[in-house]
This record gives sequence, C-alpha cells and structure tokens, in this order.
Amino acid sequence: MENKQEELQVTMNAAGKHFSEEKFWGKLAKFAKKAGASVVYAVLLLYFTLKKPEVPVKAKTTIIGALGYFILPIDLIPDMAVGIGFTDDLGALGIALIQVAMYIDEDTKQKAKQKLADWYGGNVSTKEIDAKIGG
Repeated sequence: MENKQEELQVTMNAAGKHFSEEKFWGKLAKFAKKAGASVVYAVLLLYFTLKKPEVPVKAKTTIIGALGYFILPIDLIPDMAVGIGFTDDLGALGIALIQVAMYIDEDTKQKAKQKLADWYGGNVSTKEIDAKIGG
C-alpha cells in the first residue's frame, strides 16, 4: 500500500505543471456531476486553501500537484472508466487534504460548501471528507 501512495505522490508532483485556473474550472465544470460530490468537495477545499495568502509555499505545492493530477487527462485510472474513474483522483486529493488540513479553516469549508450547494443542491453531505481533515 505504501508503494502505491509513494507512486501517487510522485505522479502528483509531476502533474502540478498541468494546473491552471482555466483548466481547473473547465475540468470541474465538465466532470462535476460524474465525479460526485465527495471528489468535488475535496477539490474545492484544496482550491480555496490554495488561494489563501498565508498558506506556505510547500503546502501550495502539494495542492497544485493534487489539482494538477485531477486536471491531467491521462492518469492511473482513466476518468471515463465507469464507477471507478475518479478513484485515483480521490486518492491524490485525499493525500493532499491530509497534508494541508491544518490550513483548512471554517471559512474555506463554507466557500467550498456554498459552491457545492450551487452545483448539487443544499442536501449534500460533506461528513466523510470533513472527518478526514478533522472537521
């Protein structure tokens, strides 16, 4: 299991070069419904954390790597694979969330939840992701 996480971390670091605002919002808009609320919430938490000026460069690098991996059209499990296509993305996002959890505050969560509500309606549970980051 640890080799898989190390492999994913290396891939995330390389994928960071693919991150851009335009690619990020384009992929998120295109795949939001297919990816599901948990993936989208994780992505939004990382995005809004990235935008905070007080977050250190090392944490931002981790976030950019994870978001770059999310944007990357070719990854370990193709996003088009029915039922499992975003599993690897969620893994990469989960690793990044755990590493930067100390920078995710209530304001960041509220921004992510508001955007989530805009796309999925107001009755989306974020408990699973919030539990992983200590919320």
